[in-house]
Amino acid sequence: MKLSIVVPCYNEEAVIGRFDDKIRTVLGALAVEYELCYVDDGSTDGTLPRMRSLAQQHRDTTRYVSFSRNFGKEPAILAGLREATGDAVIIMDADLQHPPELIEKMLDLYQLGHDQVIAKRTREGDRRLRSALTRMYYRAVNTWVDVELTDGVGDFRLLSRTAVDALTSLPEYNRFSKGLFSWIGFDTITFDYRNAAREAGETKWRFGSLINYGIDGILSFNCRPLRLAIYTGLSLASLATLYTFWITGAALAGGITAPGYVTLVAIVVGLGGLQMVMLGLIGEYIGRIYYESKRRPHFLVKESNGTPRTTPAQKARPPSTASTPSQAG
Repeated sequence: MKLSIVVPCYNEEAVIGRFDDKIRTVLGALAVEYELCYVDDGSTDGTLPRMRSLAQQHRDTTRYVSFSRNFGKEPAILAGLREATGDAVIIMDADLQHPPELIEKMLDLYQLGHDQVIAKRTREGDRRLRSALTRMYYRAVNTWVDVELTDGVGDFRLLSRTAVDALTSLPEYNRFSKGLFSWIGFDTITFDYRNAAREAGETKWRFGSLINYGIDGILSFNCRPLRLAIYTGLSLASLATLYTFWITGAALAGGITAPGYVTLVAIVVGLGGLQMVMLGLIGEYIGRIYYESKRRPHFLVKESNGTPRTTPAQKARPPSTASTPSQAG
């Protein structure tokens, strides 16, 4: 069998050489045919020249793709999956927080017939506050979304060719890989591992990025927030009706009095804020429809040393949804 390793990279100049050396050592000991598929997500440092150098040193086992700009990790994963030609594909980060030593275990589980072999990170060593907030998020999001998202499960996994072809056949522009991995299903097995420390560089995830990613997770696989807006509106209308009856009864019984200014202002401001939240929610869904209707490619390729693998589903897709053809570099 042939194994492909997909490695999305963004400003990983400091660690990509170390990653390449380590993973080749691991793969060489496994005596398996392999290829490394690097994806440069518009890096602004020397990541691309390092990829070129690695491709020159290991011509038969290295493929790389470089985007015209930074499109994000989701398009980078998609590009890597399209580029990969192996019977099985493993997605890994270049910062060595995904231990290459786990590849052997993944292959053993894959040989048992599993289409997805998932490495689930434990929360050992994490800050208590972050762990608590993460657990709360996953409990909340799993009551909303139509697929199951598991705490600690990320992109580090092995996918069979069947699973890869299923993922690359999904045409949506707004991609949330955690949900897509769960949505496609197939035989799946999970095992735990302790996350390793980043060996060089710095994380690309900031607090705002995590918040936006969390919102994507909630909105990508359901429209229940819109249903909640209906229920909230009906509840407020019912409360307003009851309040009207109460005010009318009080006026008939005791006459009209001036007090109530603070209550009125609080109600107006509160309802105004709620309406803005609902409009923002509706606008978020409309914005996603807007991007989907444009049918723009997920990414544009500036440079590549190979020709991406094209699946039957991609061949059948309209030209406007495909990515720009790669250029030989």
